[in-house]
Amino acid sequence: MIRVLRSFSAVTMRRTRSLWRRYGIFWLGAILVGLVAVYYARLIDWGFSVFSAIRSEHAWLPLVITPAAAALCVFVTRRFFRGSEGSGIPQVIAVLDSPTSAAGGRLLTLRILVAKIGVSLVAILGGLTIGREGPTVQIGAALMFNMRRFYPRSNSLIERQLVLAGAAAGLSAAFNTPLAGIVFAIEELTRSFEVRTSGVLITGIIIAGVIALGVSGNYTYFGTIRAGAQFPRFFAVAVVVTGIVTGIAGGVFCWLLLNTSKWIPASLRHLHASRPVAFAALCGFIIAVVGLLAGGTTFGSGYAEARGLLEGREHLSMLYPLLKMISMIGSYLPGIPGGIFAPSLSIGAGFGNVLHVLFPQMSLPMLIALAMVGYLAAVTQSPITAFVIVMEMIDGHALVISLMAAALISSRMSRLFAPPLYEALSARYMTPLEKLAPSPELPEGGEAAPAGTKDEAPLK
Repeated sequence: MIRVLRSFSAVTMRRTRSLWRRYGIFWLGAILVGLVAVYYARLIDWGFSVFSAIRSEHAWLPLVITPAAAALCVFVTRRFFRGSEGSGIPQVIAVLDSPTSAAGGRLLTLRILVAKIGVSLVAILGGLTIGREGPTVQIGAALMFNMRRFYPRSNSLIERQLVLAGAAAGLSAAFNTPLAGIVFAIEELTRSFEVRTSGVLITGIIIAGVIALGVSGNYTYFGTIRAGAQFPRFFAVAVVVTGIVTGIAGGVFCWLLLNTSKWIPASLRHLHASRPVAFAALCGFIIAVVGLLAGGTTFGSGYAEARGLLEGREHLSMLYPLLKMISMIGSYLPGIPGGIFAPSLSIGAGFGNVLHVLFPQMSLPMLIALAMVGYLAAVTQSPITAFVIVMEMIDGHALVISLMAAALISSRMSRLFAPPLYEALSARYMTPLEKLAPSPELPEGGEAAPAGTKDEAPLK
């Protein structure tokens, strides 16, 4: 009897260890991604509320705070935390397209994770135009990648599944849009969907999403956009025009980021190459001036402005999309850690506000929804992801086909100006970073500049 009990106990222990290695480690990682995503979002919101409170008392203070924050972010990033710059999505793509262990060991370390959170907090405390969604993707991927240490025999397949699921779960938790996390992993990160990965991916997204819901409650990122079943005349024309306008604007934005040598004066490119911290301070000063001219609406991610427009309590200038784009470019040229999702949605909302002058018979929230999906699709050139993110904010399905059409039109228009932004930027992370950052801008031949070069204007 004792022998039978010992044998049963041994079998149970082996099965328990097998289940833990197969599912338990992964589930624990997904729980951590959900928790970190929620509290990182709260930290960023708190940081911007501190900046807003300071600016409301001393309207001129951003002229000092914003350049100082930009300079500090670039100094710390370049000196101590190479690989944490920018949104983080290009880094994740580079890891998935490279030998995972080596690339993940450079770009998805716990050190990078902590830096991403800390430096982006400094940036938002300075009012810089960054979002938290892209960083959450890199944070989620880094958390899950480091869970490989608990596997007795980790391999490239396990590591790739962890990175992919962590990145998708991070986006899902950031927006509270689980479908968008799945589509993002398929469309942007891998451009394919493997059957052996699907269960791992979806399980991670579900767990992270449940944790986010449990902590933050059931909410939609920008509230609920209500679209009626009846559409006004010329609605199809409005969809096409919105797609074209936002596609051109997003394509120009991508072109500016990827072709800095063609529009930035040589003296500023030299300043960027030789004194990047001073260049960052100059960009911060420009952002502060633009923010003061815009009445403070261009500071931060733009979340409050976009939501205010949707709820009818915010009135923005017709120049808001242009001014926000200037602020956004100024935040990314120096290589400050931060994402582009929320600022892009805010700029799209601004374009919807402008197009309402052309189509006054349409409801403003409806135009804003179309323009948001159009501009985000143009910037990322991932129309399905953009469409799903905005679709999950819609109350009802009457607008779904129109959102999809706007996303496809704008994405195609954007590609006339520049290649997919994240893929182009990911090329610089394929090999170990040197002390000075290489430029990911595209040469005349249309291919990404090889990583490891020391060109001017190192854009992140």
